[in-house]
Amino acid sequence: METLFSLFEKYTGARPSQHRLLAGSGSNRVYYRLWNDDKTYIGVHGTDIKENNAFLVLSEQMASCGINVPQVLAVSNNKSDYLLSDLGDESLFFEHIAKGFDDTTVALLHKTIAQLPKIQFEVAKDLDFSVCYPQASFDKRTVYWDLNYFKYEFLKPSGIEFNEAYLEDDFDALCAELLAVNTPSFMYRDFQSRNVMVVNNEPYFIDYQGGRKGPFYYDLVSFVYQAKANFPAAIRTSLINTYKEALQPYYKVDDATFNRQLSIFALFRTLQVLGAYGFRGLIEQKSHFIASIPFAIKQLQSLLNENDYSAYPYLVSVLTALVDKYANTTVETNIDPTKLCVDVYSFSYKKGIPTDYSGNGGGFVFDCRAIHNPGRYEPYKKLTGLDQPVIDFLEEDGEILTFMQHIYALADPAVERYVKRGFTHLQFSFGCTGGQHRSVYGAQHLAEHIAQKFGVQVRLHHRERKITQYFNCSKK
Repeated sequence: METLFSLFEKYTGARPSQHRLLAGSGSNRVYYRLWNDDKTYIGVHGTDIKENNAFLVLSEQMASCGINVPQVLAVSNNKSDYLLSDLGDESLFFEHIAKGFDDTTVALLHKTIAQLPKIQFEVAKDLDFSVCYPQASFDKRTVYWDLNYFKYEFLKPSGIEFNEAYLEDDFDALCAELLAVNTPSFMYRDFQSRNVMVVNNEPYFIDYQGGRKGPFYYDLVSFVYQAKANFPAAIRTSLINTYKEALQPYYKVDDATFNRQLSIFALFRTLQVLGAYGFRGLIEQKSHFIASIPFAIKQLQSLLNENDYSAYPYLVSVLTALVDKYANTTVETNIDPTKLCVDVYSFSYKKGIPTDYSGNGGGFVFDCRAIHNPGRYEPYKKLTGLDQPVIDFLEEDGEILTFMQHIYALADPAVERYVKRGFTHLQFSFGCTGGQHRSVYGAQHLAEHIAQKFGVQVRLHHRERKITQYFNCSKK
């Protein structure tokens, strides 16, 4: 902190009177807001000097091209710390997109995407790409970094079985098609609405230190296919058209080629994003990455449905299985996000406890394996906890009824308090050996109990049965 305080004093003539640590991102850089009186600045500390240098050089280059970026005000001698102008807290994503697509937001989206070709081609003209970090250009190595990121950090932890050799064959084919696209452009690398600030109704750009030479499609799909932005199809199409119009002075491409290359980069970027969500969310347990996974899965499903990826048949089969596995966690637009929604799961312990995709870190988990198992007996093996013979079996000795009374005694006060305190998400999960009989009975009865008693939104997921039910939701 002392170095940042010194930079602040050097620039303003006085020490900061206050400072505050800002929320972190997906990187290891640390951000502070520093101020004296009514003047505020952003202090940044980063341990990777090469990455810091890339940011500083790119900031200068962008500013010289008339791109709205934070102004670099002071830099420490070793470039570990630097002081920036404060762009405020009005994020394009959080303050606009997350609140809906009104006319103001749509206008800002078009302003933003219209700036992208200028960033890509004007910045590239005189840029020494050797300063870019960690790579100077988009190449085979960077493609496989991202593909393997997806494979090791998301696909393998998902439990989906796949043939490594067949998958690599399709990775090779996808890589070749991606690298065949060679445009003389700067690739921002993380051009998405979280990295756009709004100042006086104008977009300002941040977080470009990972930029490098590369195809312009990557940035376009990063923006219009940003998973959590969840753009309606009509808005996405209009943004693409605005981009194509702004691209014309810099690069000519026919519609068929443009659409094909856009589709393969959209798939590639989505796989990279899932890898990041797997690492940052499932491994590092950063909540907003966990909460973003269902949006990325929904995005992947749409891409598979809308585009021809027949050149990668095995990859498509694996991705289809992945979408199917996460079918119960895809985004539901029928839920009122301002009111409590209770998710209730049944699951098999052999396949892992359900992830809390709200980003809140989890809820109640009830182990049903001590209850007499109907699955041991032939008449019930093909039935589930939704079938009357299984229900009768479980209720006959009263064991599960006592079990459920204890659960109601825990669940009811929790739901009551969550409603009173204005919370928006609560999760209950019931596990047994196969996720077929006991857990299904428990989840079904609790979901119906909560929906009837409290009138709140309830989503019921029988995960291993691939069954979803909605209570008090707008879903038909």
